[in-house]
Amino acid sequence: MNHNAKKLYEKMVDYKRFAVVLLAVGAFFYLGVVIPSATKVMADLYIRMAASTGFLANSVMFFILSSRCQSRLMEMEEGQEYLIKK
Repeated sequence: MNHNAKKLYEKMVDYKRFAVVLLAVGAFFYLGVVIPSATKVMADLYIRMAASTGFLANSVMFFILSSRCQSRLMEMEEGQEYLIKK
């Protein structure tokens, strides 16, 4: 059972890292939409906005997955030890 808790803890940490990276990339694309430029083509603007929305939506999804893993760990005795220790 300890192996299962360790694997779940590692998934939780990985999901959180993925979420933070996707959040940063999504913010980068959003800045590309907000900052004015001399040559604004509407197609480019729509592509950047869609990319920003996609990255931010995936970031939220990974934060939710990380939260679910953390709540499962809280339910397990071994999982609580992992959360307290690390």
